Amino acid sequence: MAYITRVKTELGTKPAPFMASFSSRGPNPVEQSILKPDITAPGVSIIAAYTQATGPTDGEFDTRRVPFNTESGTSMSCPHVSGIVGLLKTLHPTWTPAAIKSAIMTTARKRDNNNGTMLDSSKARATPFAYGAGHVQPNSAMDPGLVYDLTTDDYLNFLCARGYNATLLKVFSKEPHKCPKAYSLSDFNYPSITVPNLRDTPVTVTRRVKNVGSPGTYVVRVKEPVGVSVTVKPGTLQFKSNGEEKKFKVVLKAKVQGPQDYVFGELKWTDGKHNVRSPIVVMHY
Repeated sequence: MAYITRVKTELGTKPAPFMASFSSRGPNPVEQSILKPDITAPGVSIIAAYTQATGPTDGEFDTRRVPFNTESGTSMSCPHVSGIVGLLKTLHPTWTPAAIKSAIMTTARKRDNNNGTMLDSSKARATPFAYGAGHVQPNSAMDPGLVYDLTTDDYLNFLCARGYNATLLKVFSKEPHKCPKAYSLSDFNYPSITVPNLRDTPVTVTRRVKNVGSPGTYVVRVKEPVGVSVTVKPGTLQFKSNGEEKKFKVVLKAKVQGPQDYVFGELKWTDGKHNVRSPIVVMHY
């Protein structure tokens, strides 16, 4: 005898969130100086509107048509983040795409509802190569305090560092752009910090943050990657107005030589109310 039980919603499942086995993983194969993924969002067994151009199994034999279906994949995570982007743009119409990305990344959470580090599908502790900056927190992203913003010139300088010449740059910009004589991809103003080649020589990374909240003083807090010393100059940033922007430098130095491997840490600016957190990823030789 067969029977079907009633549908029941279960709340408070633990641990959650955790990284699905199909989720994309780093390091970034195209540009190792930029951490990927950026963020993680719900993507397993998501109930959503579904096309009626095909059946729920997408098979030719399936003649059923349903207005809703349960799907899993990054195709389900993406609309979660896209919706949050739309809401943030509504709340902050003047924010650039880079500012919105920064707000989402720097306010993300990397702990689960057991108050432990997010787990991977293998039940091992996940790393930024699995979750990026963490699991998206929409309410926190509304008021990030500081953002890592980018201009058009920043993107063009990135292309310069990738070897694009003036002819190729015309495809992306109506105005002529002159590449700087010296530009390091580690200085690309991204909300995460990745150093793919830390050896005997210290590496200095430059970043700038823009105040998008009330005036205040932010103090830096650092969790150093294993075997790496991290110095931030200056260690305090004081903002007197909304829109004010300040630079800081991060000096990373290998403490000891070790096996070639990636190690992870974080940099956080806090004013007591906001926590502007950036993952640090270092390939330590």
